Amino acid sequence: MVSSLRSQSLRPLHGSEFVSGGSRSLIPIRKTSISLPSPARIISRLPTLSLSRPLHVSSVETFGSLRGIGTKDAPLTKCHAYEAERSEASGVAASDVSKRLKIGVYFATWWALNVVFNIYNKKVLNAYPYPWLTSTLSLAAGSLMMLISWATRIAETPKTDFEFWKTLFPVAVAHTIGHVAATVSMSKVAVSFTHIIKSGEPAFSVLVSRFLLGETFPASVYLSLLPIIGGCALAAVTELNFNMIGFMGAMISNLAFVFRNIFSKRGMKGKSVSGMNYYACLSILSLLILTPFAIAVEGPQLWAAGFQKALSEIGPQIVWWMAAQSVFYHLYNQVSYMSLDEISPLTFSIGNTMKRISVIVSSIIIFHTPVQPVNALGAAIAVLGTFLYSQAKQ
Repeated sequence: MVSSLRSQSLRPLHGSEFVSGGSRSLIPIRKTSISLPSPARIISRLPTLSLSRPLHVSSVETFGSLRGIGTKDAPLTKCHAYEAERSEASGVAASDVSKRLKIGVYFATWWALNVVFNIYNKKVLNAYPYPWLTSTLSLAAGSLMMLISWATRIAETPKTDFEFWKTLFPVAVAHTIGHVAATVSMSKVAVSFTHIIKSGEPAFSVLVSRFLLGETFPASVYLSLLPIIGGCALAAVTELNFNMIGFMGAMISNLAFVFRNIFSKRGMKGKSVSGMNYYACLSILSLLILTPFAIAVEGPQLWAAGFQKALSEIGPQIVWWMAAQSVFYHLYNQVSYMSLDEISPLTFSIGNTMKRISVIVSSIIIFHTPVQPVNALGAAIAVLGTFLYSQAKQ
């Protein structure tokens, strides 16, 4: 509310002229002369206001009444206001920049940790080809880290009940299968080839949702699957070190992670567990599921013999490689779940696509993987199809 100031001479006011609540009784206070400045001086001291910008009143204070100015017994009212563009808008802009910066840090950390994990994972599997034990160690390291964090109160302990673990169980089964299958794949083929095939996960997601869940999608989603399937097929056909076990491992991993996502969406609705703690609980339950199967498939005797061989060929650094791949596996997954808390599924899908590009490129450079131009073209088409899918799905 903007009021005009009438130019007039103001006489000195005395404390005896103040009245309480509009009554005629005098307030027993000390008489003090108060000289009010002229309206011109008041206006000159006011900050410049724009008539095109809204004024927001932040507080209104009424002090009683004052005789002699304006209407009789007019109340003294003090209004605090601000221009939206100067404070409110700048505050929103600062908050938006802070959120973008936070998401950017999450993404950069996620991609970097994933690249490091894949490098050490491949180093371990080349020297110690036991993917079931390697997968178990990854889950064990993450579970141990989170148990210590909860015990020392570095991280908040999640509040769970039997119903929580019941709904988490099918998610953990699918996660375990997908994790082991991907590790088996990387033990047989190049890291880049595994991730090229794994970029076809959206195709599995659409097919499972369509034929098993009865969901329908717009035509643009189905069309986006063509470059994904075509690119993966082209990359597989032209792969110099093609291995059927490695190929099937990546395909099974895609299918398992699709079911993991479906079970997760169905079972975790209404749960108040943070992304970090959710993945920690998932790791613990997956570890309990995987351990007996790992012992049955490979067994301690093979592990001991393989470790002695790796130790003689590589040296003590094989221990560091195994520890690094286990720790970085948990860290990159934990950061990805923390990112999902802050962003939309579309942004997460785009980030996941860019992650695969960073892993494919870095693994080719580090491991000197031979790549034919046709193979590189197939990989590029598959990754582009994944990006188009994320756009069409939204």
